[in-house]
Amino acid sequence: MKKVCLVGCGGIGRLHAKNLSRLAQVFFYSRSRNSAARFQEEFAGGGIFDDFEAVLKEPQIAALVLASPPEYHKEQTLAALQAGKSVMAEKPLCIDAAGLDEIQQVLEKHPELFLMVAENYYYKPSLALLKQLLAQGWIGELKSVAVKKVFSQEAGGWKSGYGALLEGGVHFVALLSDLFDAAPVRVEAEFPGLQPGQPERHSITRLQYPGGAVAELEYSWNTRSLTKGVFQHSYIRGEHGRITFESNGIYVWLNAEKKKRLYLPERGDLMGYHGMSRDFIACLGDPSRTPYSDFHKARRDLQIIFTAYKSQES
Repeated sequence: MKKVCLVGCGGIGRLHAKNLSRLAQVFFYSRSRNSAARFQEEFAGGGIFDDFEAVLKEPQIAALVLASPPEYHKEQTLAALQAGKSVMAEKPLCIDAAGLDEIQQVLEKHPELFLMVAENYYYKPSLALLKQLLAQGWIGELKSVAVKKVFSQEAGGWKSGYGALLEGGVHFVALLSDLFDAAPVRVEAEFPGLQPGQPERHSITRLQYPGGAVAELEYSWNTRSLTKGVFQHSYIRGEHGRITFESNGIYVWLNAEKKKRLYLPERGDLMGYHGMSRDFIACLGDPSRTPYSDFHKARRDLQIIFTAYKSQES
């Protein structure tokens, strides 16, 4: 059984610990030793570390899972790769475009390792279903996608320092990237209600892809929603019909010229966390395998967001 170390024992760390403890022997490190000790007891882990350097020096640890705040991801990723350990880092992988370049340079020097980003949306059954329906050609050539997720959420703790698009909207950027399987040729954005000197809480991002297809993503943390963001609809339009899907992936409705059907994606892994964890462990066991949610996809997604923010500055 592979040995991995979870770095960061907070809310998202608990989710990783729960999923990975069934697949690997998990060790724990946190800035709060008490937090690491609680996880060790709760998940019957392999032990705890008192400092990050000790994690890097332990030869039995094959990989790190970074569930720390975003401002630490770049440096911890670089340190882990340089210590000969593969990494699964929580999204966002880094907080600026320069960080992407630094990580790529180090990663290219260590082809024996892999860097995975914990972007669970790439593993959602609903996304796999949407891609299948597009590949089967029911709605013909893809023309446009409109994705909407607006609700009210407090940005407490470390989240208060980052924009909603970077911290949460990145999930839906990944969804769009996977549907189009391409980087956009144009990115434009607006930020309703933006306060000077404050991170954005509401964004409308418009993308144009090769061939002329377009997408729009509206994502908000400051919009009142009676359903708290559930049962909001997104749309995929083609030349022969439309696919409507609940934005969280609960259901998918195909309304095409030759077929109409309601689909309910697999319920057991609605958010894709199990599939993501299995991919991570499989990559540790097979050096020839690369994770689906790899560095190149993370770079593509983050460049969209950083370009959108640059348009805000101008």
